[in-house]
Amino acid sequence: MEKVEVRAEQTKPNYLNNGYSVWSWLFTKDHKRIAIMYLISISVIFLIGGIYAAGIRLELLTPQSDLFETGTYNKVFTHHGIIMVFLFLIPAIPAVLGNFLIPIMIGARDLAFPRINLLSLYIYWLGSAIILWALLQGGVDTGWTFYTPYSTTFSNTYVVATGLGIFINGFSSILTGLNFIVTIHTMRAPGMTWFRLPLFVWAHYATSLVMILGTPVVAITILLVALERIARIGIFDPTIGGDPILFQHLFWFYSHPAVYIMILPSMGVISELISNFSRKRIFGYEFIAFSSIAIAVFGFLVWGHHMFVSGQSIYAGLVFSILTMIVAVPSAIKVFNWTATLYKGQVSYDTPMLYALGFIGLFLIGGLTGLFLGAMGMNVHLTDTYFVVAHFHYVMVGGTVLGYLGGLHYWWPKMTGKLYSEFWGKISAMLVFIGFNLTFFPQFILGYMGMPRRYAAYPPELQVLNIFSTAGASVLGVGLLLPVIYLVHSLVWGKKAPDNPWLLPGLEWRTSSPPPTENFEQTPVVTWEAYDFSDENGLDVEKVKKELATV
Repeated sequence: MEKVEVRAEQTKPNYLNNGYSVWSWLFTKDHKRIAIMYLISISVIFLIGGIYAAGIRLELLTPQSDLFETGTYNKVFTHHGIIMVFLFLIPAIPAVLGNFLIPIMIGARDLAFPRINLLSLYIYWLGSAIILWALLQGGVDTGWTFYTPYSTTFSNTYVVATGLGIFINGFSSILTGLNFIVTIHTMRAPGMTWFRLPLFVWAHYATSLVMILGTPVVAITILLVALERIARIGIFDPTIGGDPILFQHLFWFYSHPAVYIMILPSMGVISELISNFSRKRIFGYEFIAFSSIAIAVFGFLVWGHHMFVSGQSIYAGLVFSILTMIVAVPSAIKVFNWTATLYKGQVSYDTPMLYALGFIGLFLIGGLTGLFLGAMGMNVHLTDTYFVVAHFHYVMVGGTVLGYLGGLHYWWPKMTGKLYSEFWGKISAMLVFIGFNLTFFPQFILGYMGMPRRYAAYPPELQVLNIFSTAGASVLGVGLLLPVIYLVHSLVWGKKAPDNPWLLPGLEWRTSSPPPTENFEQTPVVTWEAYDFSDENGLDVEKVKKELATV
């Protein structure tokens, strides 16, 4: 079949300069502008969460509780967890990169429900504003997990307001997931079959299933906590006939799949980076695609491994332990296939690729230590220690944040039409990787030695490892601050990006940088397989090379 090249020349106006007024942005239905507004919002949220993280590390620099009072420290780590989990990690990649790229990657003009897409942004703003207001009024000290009966009975903090914000925020995830599923099913360009979809799209499809099925559970659970505090209706409070363990079942039924809401989109980003910067069709495309669906399905079956010490049946614990080992298999498939793709590939170590390689290393450590926690004998010893903190951050921060940064650098020229400094990008990627390991690897040792999490004071013999961890957090903070500087700098002083700066065959690289409002001047017809670099799939390679040579 003849291959059709679809290249939209720069049109004016594009989505960035199609009206500069605030109102034109606030009432836009363009998925690209909504993604940019999400990017700004989530960046501010990340900064706030990072400030709380810095407070935690400064407190733990010394064995005594000498920076915060105990109650204040409880609020600091709770605020850090709530902000980072509910307001950053869960929405980051879907809301920013998914919103911007999914329609372009499948050849659509927009998402299926543009108004609902804008509504999801407003709901995110409303939920975030309520949560931040509650934190400013005095905050909450329950930990981000809101465990009962403390959250329903004993805490005198703003649990109800914070829970309301999380409840409202959940609707943003549900609407976004619904929008993605309908768009992927109904708006693919001619020739864009399921097995020609980029793996980034597959990952978001699986993530959307978890969003729709899991988010209502945690939203209702947090709402029940608020009702318990207000009306004393006896759902979780054992003194009036409730069951506090029921809360854990309901909370973790969502919150373990929520791990995959955070990590699956990042895995989709890494699949794009590994294949495209190796200039090689990804090894085992179908296995990686179906492993995303498998992770989404099995993720709903392993919540009980968070409850090995809660008093649940030892036989139930055995089943959950086995299922935990099984859910590691599809994740391992991805890592092995990424590694096989790198083998004999034409690997180029650009900034996005450095983040991808860092992701593989950190996620591998996070995944393997998850198997430790999935074994009941080890879990009893390690539960509620810094081993859990380290594991969680290796998966969530080492996974989600590195994937997010890798994707942001990779698609930044397409999103903004500007190029950033490769030199500073590589420096930042290396600082993030080094600083992250220096921060969190010592915490595995601290946890194995028995240091409990959520304590402001600890035995003096553990101070050296905590100093290493705080020093690493400083390096990590510098690494995370640098992209803010050079990416903002690129918006003003950066060189103009060509349409296809990486010389790649995907649909998103066959439209202008930044894309026009309609994404493509004409509907693309896809006649090539995903990640097929054999002849660049109809691209005028020499023309693209000439464009790159002028930059």
